[in-house]
Amino acid sequence: MKTLTLEAPALAAPAPVQKPDERLVSLDAFRGLTMLLLISHGFGLYDAFRWPQAEHADWIGCTLWDLIQPAFTFMVGVAMPLAFARRAAPFGHVLWRAAVLVVLSNILSNWGGTQGLKLQFINVLCQIALSYVVCYAILQLRFAWQVAAAASMMVFHHALFYLFPGPGGPFDQSGNVGAVIDLSLLGYNYSGYYTTLNFLGNAITVLFGCWTGLLMLSPRSHLERIRLLVLSGLAAFGLGMALSPWIPMVKRLWLGSFTFVSAGWVLLAFAAFYWLVEVKGAKRWTFPLVVVGMNCIFIYSFSQVLRGWLSRGLANFDGEQFAFLGPAGAIPHNLLVMSVMWGLCYWLYRRKIFFKI
Repeated sequence: MKTLTLEAPALAAPAPVQKPDERLVSLDAFRGLTMLLLISHGFGLYDAFRWPQAEHADWIGCTLWDLIQPAFTFMVGVAMPLAFARRAAPFGHVLWRAAVLVVLSNILSNWGGTQGLKLQFINVLCQIALSYVVCYAILQLRFAWQVAAAASMMVFHHALFYLFPGPGGPFDQSGNVGAVIDLSLLGYNYSGYYTTLNFLGNAITVLFGCWTGLLMLSPRSHLERIRLLVLSGLAAFGLGMALSPWIPMVKRLWLGSFTFVSAGWVLLAFAAFYWLVEVKGAKRWTFPLVVVGMNCIFIYSFSQVLRGWLSRGLANFDGEQFAFLGPAGAIPHNLLVMSVMWGLCYWLYRRKIFFKI
């Protein structure tokens, strides 16, 4: 595995341009943390104590658990310019990768189902696929036009809700325009009040990642990079909070307030990883995260299909041992499940087996 071999320079020292064949360790580590949160199922904290941050907000609001998908999709965006700098990607190849993601997403979402096959576009891989195509097209524009395209996409997204309101208003849970479109095109609505239209907001989150990736390719100093990341994160968070009285913070519709607030948190978190790993040179501690971050497709697919089977199987062995803890026994059980899944990633890592699309 090739990694950046930077010393720990002073913060104001010029940062070397990210080379296409070098890995951004902070990105792998941040991705790994995100995936560990995803497969942890909240470390059992919701089952044990009903900790709200370990579960999605019912409708309006934003929890730690709601930030996992924005973090994942943001990192897809960061990786795009880095990958394109290494190897040019014609539009046909982009469409092919998106199609593979949609197929894989539908296989995973239909696996083990009992109600027949259902075509869906709301799974995180489908949302990434649609956003990937949109963002690739936008990246072909000059930066000012990229920003204009993102703003136009957000205005269009919200205009649909306001022009075609549901019985309870523009953001009615079951009658909003996204739900109406899904029912018309797919013949059903997703559980949890999600809509396919989410990809429009999700694409803007990916764009934040793309612009961060371009920043990593620039010759700016470490100080300039971190300053831009922090200022952008604070500005995004502030804008999202300012919009929330008029546009509710609904992750399940990926509305503008949620888009900006979640992007703000993610930018600040990535800035912290970048400072600690790339600037201060503290890389050794990231190894457990990098092991997972470099095989995110594998661990996500395993979690979707086999995590339940693994959890039930381990419960036959640890159920009695953790029973004395009562509901809190869910914590060590989920940690054990996560540890086994990490071990699978480590086995693949040692053999240099990395699943990619």
